[in-house]
Amino acid sequence: MSENIGIRFEVRGAVGIITLDRPRALNALDHAMVRAMHAQLARWVEEPTVAHVLLRSAHERAFCAGGDVRHMVELGRSGQKEAARDYWRDEYALDHFIARYPKPFLALVDGLCFGGGFGVSGHARHRVAGENLGFAMPEVAIGLFPDVGATFVLPRLPGWAGTWLAMTGARIGMPDAVALGLYTHFVPTARWPALIDALAAGEPVERSLATLKADAPAPALLRLCPVIDRIFAGGSVDAILAALDHAAAGAGEVADFARAQRDTLRRASPTSVHIAFQQMQRGLAHDLAGCLALEFRLVTRLLDGPDFYEGVRAVLIDKDQTPLWRPSRLDEVDPRAIAALMDEPLPDELLLT
Repeated sequence: MSENIGIRFEVRGAVGIITLDRPRALNALDHAMVRAMHAQLARWVEEPTVAHVLLRSAHERAFCAGGDVRHMVELGRSGQKEAARDYWRDEYALDHFIARYPKPFLALVDGLCFGGGFGVSGHARHRVAGENLGFAMPEVAIGLFPDVGATFVLPRLPGWAGTWLAMTGARIGMPDAVALGLYTHFVPTARWPALIDALAAGEPVERSLATLKADAPAPALLRLCPVIDRIFAGGSVDAILAALDHAAAGAGEVADFARAQRDTLRRASPTSVHIAFQQMQRGLAHDLAGCLALEFRLVTRLLDGPDFYEGVRAVLIDKDQTPLWRPSRLDEVDPRAIAALMDEPLPDELLLT
């Protein structure tokens, strides 16, 4: 079955290899792929010949462009919200399993890596970036929020970079992603076959990576990190917007950057921007399981709201890029209502151990 659902599994010597292969959807993870990956990983735990596991894409353009949110919208609109919730429940459980995997788990990531693609790679013990990596958590643009454990990972990045990435959905390249610690190594893609051969021969992952890794180029964000920290350390969405307005009134690179971030925030779902801000405020207080449980509360409640459906319609289905958000302005969102989305337990909480 796995040969036909966008994901393949093989054992080559000492390494179990998972290959994402759903090119028309840029490897977007659907429910069948999530279930198959979790089941295979569980089997490999018990397989003594498999010393380590590697996850990769079959295609250069994308590692994985996210979860299959178009299908989640179809389910929600057709009265099948529980089926949509089951997808997220299983996806988050897979991400948590990968984070706790008892054997060395290595993700080879090149091309686009958004949303759910980060969920299955960003919690891996060894996170290897290729030179063409494009990382983003762009969910605020579709009325969702940065999930799959982003509540845990992003607040732990240096400075306030995680808050910036979460609230704006900004895309960064390999040098910045490595410098921030989102990836543990840069290995040029031309060396990936040698890396796989070494793992198949039983060489320890750490030794293989030490031999084949390269120095990443200087991060482009280096000059802007102090600006990001100063602006996104604001104690509220309003404070961040005020800081952006102040910086945008000037001239030069900083002003250009501030104007771009301000415009991005005002295009995104106001509800989603407020959610992302509060996620980043809360994430340091929870372990990964707690963060995923909080995200499950959020996604459950957004299935009952308008913005997720409208965002996916405007950005991914009709592609008119003109979503009609409700509420339509950032200053119309009540932060207390956003907090309630996270604070109120569900009848069927996501429990991960």
